[in-house]
Amino acid sequence: MDFKDYYTLMGVARDASQDDIKRVYRKLARKYHPDVSKEPKAEDKFKELQEAYEVLRDPEKRAAYDKLGSRWKEGQDFRPPPDWDSRWKGGFEQAPPGGAQFNPEDMAGFSDFFSSLFGGGRSPFGPNASAGHKAGSQDHVARIEVPLDTVFRGGQQTIHINAPELSTNGEMVANPRTLRITIPAGITDGQQIRLTGQGSPAQNGGRAGDLFLEVRFAPHRVFSVQGRDVTLTLPIAPWEAALGETVKVPTLGGEVDLRIPTGARAGQKLRLKGRGLPGNTSTPAGDQYVILKIVTPPADTPAARELYERMKNELAFDPRVEFGETAG
Repeated sequence: MDFKDYYTLMGVARDASQDDIKRVYRKLARKYHPDVSKEPKAEDKFKELQEAYEVLRDPEKRAAYDKLGSRWKEGQDFRPPPDWDSRWKGGFEQAPPGGAQFNPEDMAGFSDFFSSLFGGGRSPFGPNASAGHKAGSQDHVARIEVPLDTVFRGGQQTIHINAPELSTNGEMVANPRTLRITIPAGITDGQQIRLTGQGSPAQNGGRAGDLFLEVRFAPHRVFSVQGRDVTLTLPIAPWEAALGETVKVPTLGGEVDLRIPTGARAGQKLRLKGRGLPGNTSTPAGDQYVILKIVTPPADTPAARELYERMKNELAFDPRVEFGETAG
């Protein structure tokens, strides 16, 4: 994708101070704001201005942008280096400090270039972004994977994150940190855990920003989850499907007995009420759905082949009866 020169978009020098950048932004924002501007394509210019200012106003983002920008050459498409995620984003996405002049919904209009650099596919501006911090403090958002067993029971989890920080010489560095966090039972996929004071420190003292951990469920070997409901595909034998049987079924809370109805069909869905993820005072527990999968034993011994031959000859069974007679 094309490199975007944010300095040129704002009309500032590459060594412009933060105060100069803020002053120019305020002047241009008044000029191109869609509600008051009569300039041609004012809305597009205002969005570009917001995008540039979102990067250049932030010392960490600006340092990272300058570092990446040095790799770009005129006439070539821009691509972040392969290790960008681990070295520069450090597992964090930044939320704006209190008083930032951005509408959260405007993030959707930012360019592919911005998204490629700073993960704009998911807005870091959210309802949990704190306001009222001391100048310079910032909230951060990090995504973590939590095992489904921990989601069900709750518990402690150790996480390792790389916090982006500016070194004394202005270089962006990753500061490794280890945190021990509590996962509440029944937390949902995408829900955030707030760690007060674990974001970036404020300039000139004051309270640090907060760290928001966005929970994502780690893939499980047999279970899948939608909301609070859990789904399991259960292999059964043909005679269990035909005759009906009580079988042991795994759930997140341990094995339970499930009655397979007589004449069960492949793909049939059975429900174990309340056996999904735990609920709370306002939301009931989810259910577990069991999808039946009929597994045919192999005919890999003479005895097995003989049994299949007997079934073929003695059972009046045509699995394709609904097709009717073939034309011809």
